[in-house]
Amino acid sequence: MTDAQKQVQTAIDRMVDSGAERGVQVAVYRHGDLLVDAVAGVADPETGRPVTPGTVFYNFSIGKAATSTVAHVLADRGAFGYDTPVAELWPEFAAHGKGGVTVRHVLTHSAGVPGVPADTSVEDLCDWESMCAAIADAELWWEPGTAVGYHAYTFGYIVGEIVRRVTGKPISQVLQEVVTGPLGVADELYFGMPASEHGRLARLEDEAGSADMMDGLPEDLPMFKAGPLSLFPTAELGNRSDILAADIPAGGKTSARAMARLYAGLLGDVPGVRLISPERLREVTAVAAEGTDRIFGNESSWGLGYSIGLPGVEGKRSAFAMGGAGGSFAYGDTANGIAFAMTKNRLTVDFSAAMELIGIVTGATTES
Repeated sequence: MTDAQKQVQTAIDRMVDSGAERGVQVAVYRHGDLLVDAVAGVADPETGRPVTPGTVFYNFSIGKAATSTVAHVLADRGAFGYDTPVAELWPEFAAHGKGGVTVRHVLTHSAGVPGVPADTSVEDLCDWESMCAAIADAELWWEPGTAVGYHAYTFGYIVGEIVRRVTGKPISQVLQEVVTGPLGVADELYFGMPASEHGRLARLEDEAGSADMMDGLPEDLPMFKAGPLSLFPTAELGNRSDILAADIPAGGKTSARAMARLYAGLLGDVPGVRLISPERLREVTAVAAEGTDRIFGNESSWGLGYSIGLPGVEGKRSAFAMGGAGGSFAYGDTANGIAFAMTKNRLTVDFSAAMELIGIVTGATTES
């Protein structure tokens, strides 16, 4: 057992014992070696089913890293370029002046198409054709490339439809063929998870008081214009069987070890698997767009499909990451070869638990 494994296990046991977390997974690769594969707590409080390394969690936007990775694998194979207009691949998308939006704009959340219609229902989210038609008919919020604003749902459908147009296959199938299959994690990382597998999922639960926090936010925030409140990530939404089964590549259902292995694969550290070339890795993990987010108001830096840096850590430009609503987090680090993922089923409002664990892992691996 590595020092990192011991220290992480102690930390997540404490988080669960204190009542701060319900169920947690942490996985860490370094240069292809699995250093940490730790679990604590329960996946389902009603039955007492424990979390195992193979338990799958709905981690919301943590899955955008898988969506982006599919796009990069296809780009590496010549299917399109980052400066290819989306409408060249998906002609209907050009409506209402969107003909200038490129794949790069989409991957950097600068496309200017961050919202879904205010009357979008949960059922609509599960209807691929309906969502793509609505997005194709959307109007720009800003000139593409001139600002950044988190495309919470539209990111997944736009990238997913690009993938479908160039391959003729749904993105879930392409994910399995070019990413999760080669990495050996096809049964632990999904966009749409087959209903027959839902018994393996962790049950999500909201942190006490999270609804009150939402109620206290100003009604004129741009985030409330980007989609109806009923679509905001909650345990109720994330436990719905239709949401879990649907292809919604703005999020993902995954284990920590599958997500950590994805980042290890991007870093080129999984034996026999090279997802993208070293040159492309450098390109997609460099800052491509940054500024004050037009939707949420935070300062953000984006590579091509991954956020650059770690929350609250100054100058960590070698890290490329995606966090998920509720506090799950995963990243790769081109400087030290670390690929980290934390998944959990209590939805908290920040990434403090993940950052504590990242500090432990970084300290343990530096010492070793």
